Amino acid sequence: MSAESSAEKSTVVRKSEPGRLRWIRRGLGLGERVAPRLAGRVAARLWCTPPSAAGRRQDNRPGPGQESDVTLAGGHRIRVETWAPAAPEPAGTIYLVHGWGGWRGQLGAFIEPLRAAGFRVVGFDAPAHGDSGPGRLGRDQASGIEFAEALRAVVAVHGPAAGIVAHSLGTATTVLALRDGLAPGRLVLLSPSADPMLVVDRFRDQLGLGRRSAVAFLVRLHQVAGRPLTDLNALAVPDSVPRPPTLIIHDRGDRDTPYREGERLAERWPATEFVGTDGLGHFRILRDPDVVERSVRFLAGPGQPDGDRGGSARPSMTARATQ
Repeated sequence: MSAESSAEKSTVVRKSEPGRLRWIRRGLGLGERVAPRLAGRVAARLWCTPPSAAGRRQDNRPGPGQESDVTLAGGHRIRVETWAPAAPEPAGTIYLVHGWGGWRGQLGAFIEPLRAAGFRVVGFDAPAHGDSGPGRLGRDQASGIEFAEALRAVVAVHGPAAGIVAHSLGTATTVLALRDGLAPGRLVLLSPSADPMLVVDRFRDQLGLGRRSAVAFLVRLHQVAGRPLTDLNALAVPDSVPRPPTLIIHDRGDRDTPYREGERLAERWPATEFVGTDGLGHFRILRDPDVVERSVRFLAGPGQPDGDRGGSARPSMTARATQ
């Protein structure tokens, strides 16, 4: 299953194309009456189609790194890019995990500050995203399960994760990778979607699926995932899963993933610092200098205190710790 906010999922039918949504709803309505299984599969295909908006291809990298590939089971190729640390002795490796429809370049603003802090930085593109090849579902189709598999495969090749910076869907799939045994030292979660099943419900309502088509839709998502869809729910991680110190940053005006989702996750996730911002939305948060600086200091560990910075702190950022 792929998962993202209702706003991001709704980009399968852009705001500039209300007529297209009407035709999709009419077609699925007819399918509910005569072919509900087919209608459910069509809905699942729409769900698994990443958006292609140009803004998601934004490149914030300071310059190219060393490119390589990692191959997943089934021969699926993952494009990886690595930047060496500025310090002679690496402080560890930080992995950058993009969101639904994105690519590694979106998190490029973190690269140079992380390098300056002594970290090696590794970014990668999920299957059917960026410069990676198709995944199990074929070209222009993807799933959140494959995001998590790609992260674990890249870490297996490039070494233990001192930390992970993840955005949007990348946060849910990073949590899924933790369920499956990944053990990063620290996490920075930007604009997290805490319970993707809520997004499934909103997407289903947007398409106007009838009861039988909705059942077929969910059955197909389970088939694609090959595991319980609730595994992507960061609010329901078993206590047996180790959860590292975590910094969550979310903008109050985020129209793609509601601010409350970040708050809910911070309330449930132990050893968490939660930071609220204003005016950054869902994507500007990825290149805001204060967000980047705070994230890097957090990843550097206790030796770099993450408290408020007095006069240097941006007025639109507020923080609180949760236990």
